[in-house]
Amino acid sequence: MEELIKLKQFLSQGKVDEALLVVAELEEMSKSDKINKIFSYGIILLLHLIKEVAENRTTKSWEVSVYNAVKQIQRTNKRHKAKGTYLTPDELLETLEDAYDSALRQASLEAFEGIYEAEEIAVMVNKSEIINRAIDLILG
Repeated sequence: MEELIKLKQFLSQGKVDEALLVVAELEEMSKSDKINKIFSYGIILLLHLIKEVAENRTTKSWEVSVYNAVKQIQRTNKRHKAKGTYLTPDELLETLEDAYDSALRQASLEAFEGIYEAEEIAVMVNKSEIINRAIDLILG
């Protein structure tokens, strides 16, 4: 909110360069928020993909979680007025790679009733295949 007040002041004073800096800051804040949301939904998506591969099975609940996470990532990433997306495919990939370890740790609690550590689950799955599948689902 403070940024909007600054922006209004700069514009009313004719300080265009300062106003543009505030606009850039607002854009960065908005993109950061989008990245954080995509990161959170990415963990959920990757978690269920990891469990599916590790346990070599799926459930209706996991499938719905995958579907919902993909939809939320797509909605969050979509620019409605300007069209296009907030994150490029490379930025999506980077965000999912960042989320992978958190998803792996969560999977160690949920897969096989929690008997394996994250490092043990990691050798049961192929990280790049999991992330690529997630990207394919998102970009679908």
